[in-house]
Amino acid sequence: MTRFDLHGKKAIITGAGKGIGKAIALGIADAGAEVAVVSRTASDLQEVVSEIEAKGGVAFPVEVDLTVSDAAERVVKQVVDGLGGVHILINNAGMNIRKKAHEVTGEEWDRVVDLNLKAAFFMSQAAGKIMCEQRYGRIVNIASVAGVVALRTGVAYGASKAGLIQMTRVLALEWSKFGVNVNAIAPWYFRTPLTESLLSDEAFVQEVLQRTPSGRIGDVEDLVGPAIFLSSDAASYISGQTISVDGGMSVYGF
Repeated sequence: MTRFDLHGKKAIITGAGKGIGKAIALGIADAGAEVAVVSRTASDLQEVVSEIEAKGGVAFPVEVDLTVSDAAERVVKQVVDGLGGVHILINNAGMNIRKKAHEVTGEEWDRVVDLNLKAAFFMSQAAGKIMCEQRYGRIVNIASVAGVVALRTGVAYGASKAGLIQMTRVLALEWSKFGVNVNAIAPWYFRTPLTESLLSDEAFVQEVLQRTPSGRIGDVEDLVGPAIFLSSDAASYISGQTISVDGGMSVYGF
């Protein structure tokens, strides 16, 4: 199992304060990497750092709003200075504004796309420069099945995630020759702070489950294994791909 071992690697996980990002940060640390956890909320960061350190891991907190100009370059520089390098980037930071398409404002569109897609690109660009120079890197973008199939009341979110999937392909095409693999994970519904209100509606949950062959809502731990795999040498010949972690949902569409 040594090909899944991340000891000696330095990883950046954005949106690591809670939900999917927190679970992945803890998992990547458990696999041996030193982890930079990135979030806008200092209290969330400290909780994650404490959990990683309590298990003997190394964690480096970075409090930042990734939608601010030049934030990506500043984050990567902080991490390189603090941890001594960067080998893994997991672009998880994201948001959704659930509205019918004719109700979405320009400001709302920009907020979603700026975080979900633009920030992920510039984080990839800043880390990718270093990775290409050292001829080694793993970038994992947390996309969504909403970028593959159409979901209701999430047009900006769906567009941003579809863009993220295509960005994954283009970066893989450009950077794989430098030893930098770029892949994506596309989750379905998982229980996180982002979906808490939706999944408190039992009728909605039943509708989701009817379209989920595995018959359950995802748990954030279901994403940890794929994230470790794509971050490791076990995935050294995989690039430009999107792995759906959706209980089979994409077989149906929604």
